[in-house]
Amino acid sequence: MFFAPAHRASFAPRSFDRSFERFVNDAFSASRRSLNVEQDDKSWTVTLDVPGFAREDLTIGIEGAVVRIESKADAKRKFKAAYELPQDIDVAASEAKLENGVLTLKLGKLVPVSNVAQLTIN
Repeated sequence: MFFAPAHRASFAPRSFDRSFERFVNDAFSASRRSLNVEQDDKSWTVTLDVPGFAREDLTIGIEGAVVRIESKADAKRKFKAAYELPQDIDVAASEAKLENGVLTLKLGKLVPVSNVAQLTIN
């Protein structure tokens, strides 16, 4: 019995198409992949590429262990991201800096407060 191979060239994407698809995916997902998180005993340092944004274009919100970064409505470009860290963030010990399109957040770790009360035994 003789089997002829099926010709699938018309269905396979060309090399150029795959290269273009990779370029588009990299261009639109670059902000997600540029996140870098480092930590020490007292804080996390989060760096994120946000090219084309000024300080006035971004807002940073912290709620518990979640950091929300988004562009304002009147900004030329749109950006919106949220990141959850493993521990609550101390807002008073946190700061943000934007230099040359790189946003650096130094987020203080909130020290858990023990609410344990001692009872006397009668």
